[in-house]
Amino acid sequence: MSFVEEPPNQRVNQERAAEALATGADILAVACSFCMTMMEDGVNARKRDQSMCVKDISELLWDSMQASPTASSKA
Repeated sequence: MSFVEEPPNQRVNQERAAEALATGADILAVACSFCMTMMEDGVNARKRDQSMCVKDISELLWDSMQASPTASSKA
């Protein structure tokens, strides 16, 4: 409960999500489950008409292996 005392209009996750959305990226990569939850909540609260997907780096690695033609031939 480290962010209980935050003002509702200045939540850390929403501030970081706004910064991420401002980059125009389609995917936001995170490396921990806490960050995943924080950023998903923040992005969903801030994205409005933008689309950004929050993914763990392991998901991105898995996706890249599935998309690679050499990955399926080596399996």
